[in-house]
Amino acid sequence: MDYSRTVRAAAVQISPVLFSRDGTTEKVLDAIAKAAKEGAQLVVFPETFIPYYPYFSFVQPPVLMGKEHMRLYEEAVTVPSPVTEAVGDAAKAYEIAVVLGINERDRGSLYNTQLIFDADGTLLLKRRKITPTYHERMVWGQGDGAGLIVVDSAVGKLGALACWEHYNPLARYALMSQHEQIHCAQFPGSMVGQIFTDQIEVTIRHHALESGCFVVNSTGWLSPEQVAQITTDEKLQKVLSGGCNTAIIGPEGNHLCPPITEGEGMAIADLDFSLITKRKRMMDSVGHYSRPDLLQLHLNSQPWSAMDNRFSSQFPDQLTNVADE
Repeated sequence: MDYSRTVRAAAVQISPVLFSRDGTTEKVLDAIAKAAKEGAQLVVFPETFIPYYPYFSFVQPPVLMGKEHMRLYEEAVTVPSPVTEAVGDAAKAYEIAVVLGINERDRGSLYNTQLIFDADGTLLLKRRKITPTYHERMVWGQGDGAGLIVVDSAVGKLGALACWEHYNPLARYALMSQHEQIHCAQFPGSMVGQIFTDQIEVTIRHHALESGCFVVNSTGWLSPEQVAQITTDEKLQKVLSGGCNTAIIGPEGNHLCPPITEGEGMAIADLDFSLITKRKRMMDSVGHYSRPDLLQLHLNSQPWSAMDNRFSSQFPDQLTNVADE
């Protein structure tokens, strides 16, 4: 594991093209090119950025959100698809690792999904948010432990979590125990106001300190015109503002560049991996500072399925007959 390198990272704060998978994808491809022009070797985008975060579910009651939910199905991303191929091609062309949030459609279900592309365009990881939060449970299904892994990439060992997954200490510890060097965090942005900005600040800085890794965090942003597209109710429009905090944090919990809390922009910083050793020399929470004889994490890393495959191995003929009917 190389701790002598330096990696330039970019966290993108950006607004989607509402209601358009293709339009938002074009913005992603443009941002990848801009990040590469700045010398970035890693670029991180917001939570479920393609086609857009389901803000409608935060301001509409379930009985009224059917139309918008259906529209999200129509614009959601399948994996693989022309969207993932385009992003992979861009990653390869610019030799840059890409972490991208999407609304993934898997037949009749949607998921909050994080994709990690390596600098050669390979899709290293497709993981789904393990527990959607509050209103999100009306939109997305649940992920599983198969996505709680750290992947080896051209820029180091990468882990990723979305939004309030960072409030699940065991989920974070699962990644920490795999010695992630760069943690890629994603939040929706433009929600709840300053309190959400403050909470993100606490969350990402604490994870950097506790894990002894870098945190590259990206949040989305909505313009006033986009907020008006989502709801015409002025009272509800107020809750679709603030809550942005795009930032890059070092292993000692410090900002490595000015954070972005409003508008579109790109936070860029150089990640000196020797700082990981400097931090962990003092406190390695999965090494010399851990007590596995007292406290251990048990992780079910098996992907779940609606069909138990043990049944198919025991009764293959019956399954074949059912499939033929």
